[in-house]
Amino acid sequence: MSLQRMFSCSRLLARPNALQTFRRAASQGKNPSSSPFHTVHAVRQWSNVPFFTVPLARAHGKSFAHRSELRQAKRIVVKLGSAVVTRGDECGLALGRLASIVEQVAMLQNQGREMMIVTSGAVAFGKQRLRHEILLSQSVRQALHSGQNQLKDMSLPVLEARACAAAGQSGLMALYEAMFTQYSTCTAQILVTNLDFHDEQKRRNLNSTLYELLRMNIVPIINTNDAVVPPPEPNSDLQGVISIKDNDSLAARLAVEMRADLLIALSDVEGLYDSPPGSDDAKLLDTFYPGDQQSITYGTKSRVGIGGMEAKVKAALWALQGGTSVVIANGTHPKVTGHVITDIVEGKKVGTFFSEVKPAGPTVEQQTEMARSAGRTLASLEPEQRSDIICALADLLTERKEEILSANKKDMENAVNTGRLSPAMLKRLSLSSSKLNSLSIGLRQIAVSSQDSVGRVLRRTRVANNLELEQITVPIGVLLVIFESRPDCLPQVSALAIASGNALLLKGGKEAANTNRILHELAQEALSIHGVKDAIQLVSTREEVEDLCRLEKMIDLIIPRGSSQLVRDIQRAAKGIPVLGHSEGICHVYVDHEASIDKAIKIIRDSKCDYPAACNAMETLLVHRDLLRTPVFDQIIDMLRTEQVKIHAGPKFASYLTFSPSEVKSLRTEYGDLECCIEVVDSMQEAIDHIHKYGSSHTDVIVTENENTAEQFLQQLDSACVFWNASSRFADGYRFGLGAEVGISTARIHARGPVGLEGLLTTKWVLRGEGHTVADFSEHGSMTYLHENLPVAQLLPGYRTTS
Repeated sequence: MSLQRMFSCSRLLARPNALQTFRRAASQGKNPSSSPFHTVHAVRQWSNVPFFTVPLARAHGKSFAHRSELRQAKRIVVKLGSAVVTRGDECGLALGRLASIVEQVAMLQNQGREMMIVTSGAVAFGKQRLRHEILLSQSVRQALHSGQNQLKDMSLPVLEARACAAAGQSGLMALYEAMFTQYSTCTAQILVTNLDFHDEQKRRNLNSTLYELLRMNIVPIINTNDAVVPPPEPNSDLQGVISIKDNDSLAARLAVEMRADLLIALSDVEGLYDSPPGSDDAKLLDTFYPGDQQSITYGTKSRVGIGGMEAKVKAALWALQGGTSVVIANGTHPKVTGHVITDIVEGKKVGTFFSEVKPAGPTVEQQTEMARSAGRTLASLEPEQRSDIICALADLLTERKEEILSANKKDMENAVNTGRLSPAMLKRLSLSSSKLNSLSIGLRQIAVSSQDSVGRVLRRTRVANNLELEQITVPIGVLLVIFESRPDCLPQVSALAIASGNALLLKGGKEAANTNRILHELAQEALSIHGVKDAIQLVSTREEVEDLCRLEKMIDLIIPRGSSQLVRDIQRAAKGIPVLGHSEGICHVYVDHEASIDKAIKIIRDSKCDYPAACNAMETLLVHRDLLRTPVFDQIIDMLRTEQVKIHAGPKFASYLTFSPSEVKSLRTEYGDLECCIEVVDSMQEAIDHIHKYGSSHTDVIVTENENTAEQFLQQLDSACVFWNASSRFADGYRFGLGAEVGISTARIHARGPVGLEGLLTTKWVLRGEGHTVADFSEHGSMTYLHENLPVAQLLPGYRTTS
């Protein structure tokens, strides 16, 4: 044993609190290692030692109902299938995968969880070792016989699995021991057979050993004793007891015996599919419920091991019935192996989660499918019909005003009582009669603009005689809009989705749950006018934002509405789905030396103080050097102080002053409050350079009376919105006359700035011919390309245009 490992183990055993708890249980006549019930009590008490960081989750006896609850899992069994630990050639171990798995298990163990591993791999390890020995022996004999040191073709005998297991078990354990030692984690080996569970005394001894190891913070590594185990007998399950036929059943049996909270079964497939993996219609099941197995068709077994998916499902359901939650996931995928176990424990959507609690409503995947189907019908409606739906929603916002405000009042009271929201967030959460009236007006603007949105012909080309090409606008598909705190976002985005013929998935914050629910009901009521109620779905399940961002095959565009942190988190999580938005709103106002003082003060006050939490609020004020120590500058400072704006000095500004405000920590700060940075620049060009370096390409303003200076600023500055003598707060879809916006985009492709109806459309090409083929236009063909531009005609139903 290494000194590091000896020190780690001795340090664990020396903890007085742990030993005192154990002795206290024994002195009270409770044998802490002879009965699972008494032992669990002792172990759980010991688990409250301050060393541990994971709190005692719950009393065992019922599995977790939702993935998010897996974070509470205290005692976890990790089952490593043969395909996970074995190399592709089935001879030897996949060391890289094994190392990453060990790292995750050790990390969870060091958090204070109680980890157990059920592993395969002895046969593969032994096969590699015996092959090496046989090859070495044959080469020596051949060299002696022929007098030459040349290896000729040698055939290897078929190696018996039990012999391989006997030769490989010690090496497998030594490997685990060496890997875990790197994390100061002790391990212990336990070999079992089916008889160890059938014999009551052996069963008690096994329980006693495992509980004692867990008590001492040691990771038990368990495997079937393949050197002596007999072949599995079919249909040999005892009443209410699962036989140990393979490591799947062994892991399930141990998880229930040890009252584990979670069993993670790693295999070479992503999880459980509704049909054999690889088939065209196969869909990965996120959650599996008892009773659903009748609708499952199993594929072939793994290339190694004796379990197969059917055995895994049977073992999982047995463990679930015994009170242990189960997740079956892929432990071989190179991109996820390094965090698959920790992702599962964090409640992320990985593999198939087994739950006894079937949700009352549809899953988020089902909601997305429903939205897509209804969205396609919505897109095929006449423009007037989509306009009718939006007008109906606008009417409902005023007709059901009291109902909406009552729900919002509940949300506001809950938010105030919990104290979790800042004043700025509380302001965003609040609705009023005037806000609802403004929303209604904005929706009617959208209804008017929706008349010529979907199916509008942008270009017509006569490619050749009787071969005409059109480019027309079409919906993007399924939109996912994630928004925080602001429920007024829901009807705005809903109206834009309806106008553009897009299906919509909405994920609002918990703080606005009551308001969002009633607003969504009104949106669906309006959609019902033309039978497309399901086109807009509100995700009210426990789905995490990161899990929604993984639905890349179902969602076409994600639009975040919220804090810069929310947007950054979504941009990181959405690997395969485009994200439309901006991560920060670092907006600048530059006051030129030729600025009007009255205009400057009005614009600065409005840009900073009207709504400081908004993404289009001013965060940095740039002042021309010539204005320093002038009445103009003094009036600006006095106004900001009167408005109680906290001022931070930029490096250059601070250098001009003997006594200055606190120097800014970063020029890339979005304060989102009554705070701002003031910096000095020598020229308009320096202001542009500063904004390009420290800005976020959102909205930037110049205040000047010099038209040439202003035009240069407007043309050279590369931001989504650039204003002259106007407040930055004008960067808004409603104020731009778009009716509403789904967000402000600082991206360089697709929509930019406030994104309204036009930003939710894409195009497709429609070609109409009369039997034309490309061969007709070849060197020896009878036709030639014309490529004539044709006038764009009015839209007719079904995207057909007049000729």
